[in-house]
Amino acid sequence: MGMPESSQHGEVYIVDDDPTVREWLSEMFTQANYDVTSFVDGDSFVAAARKQTPACVILDMYMPGRSGLDVLRDLDARNYPAPILISSGRGDIPAAVEAIKCGAYDFVDKRSDGNAMVERVRHALVDWEEHKRGAQAGRLRFTFPGNELLTPREREVLAEIAGGATSKEAAITLGISWRTVEIHRGHIMRKLKAKNAIDLARKVLSAD
Repeated sequence: MGMPESSQHGEVYIVDDDPTVREWLSEMFTQANYDVTSFVDGDSFVAAARKQTPACVILDMYMPGRSGLDVLRDLDARNYPAPILISSGRGDIPAAVEAIKCGAYDFVDKRSDGNAMVERVRHALVDWEEHKRGAQAGRLRFTFPGNELLTPREREVLAEIAGGATSKEAAITLGISWRTVEIHRGHIMRKLKAKNAIDLARKVLSAD
């Protein structure tokens, strides 16, 4: 008898206070050949995440006690070595913006079809591996004033935009949602003090 294949895609941490959601997501990812570990609150998740790094995390935005945003800050998600996807059943754009700012990889709708959620995680993992492989080779393909203010993900989005990609095209290339690209784009514009897309391109491409 061969070894079980349940871990062939890695381990997913699911953090949600709703037992129905935990069971549903656990079943979906187990069927897709992922190992799954569930947590009922942010404290137990953070304790485990500091000892062992999973392949990916699906973190509920709204939980009793510490919210998903609190957990992102506590874990220093911007520097955590695995993608963290914030999930929510509300179309809360300000919360999505804050989550991305705190280091979330992407913002996913908890009401999404289960297969779509699994596919989003697959895209996240592929993109994450590509990002790690390319980080040493050239996290930025150009240098410019203000570069140091940008996060690694913002630099990747900027590279796509500077290369002429639309937000939707950049989303497809990077394996993230169009909304997430727009959020990063807004951060980039503010940090680099660009008045518009043309001004942004001028700031970036005029200083190699």
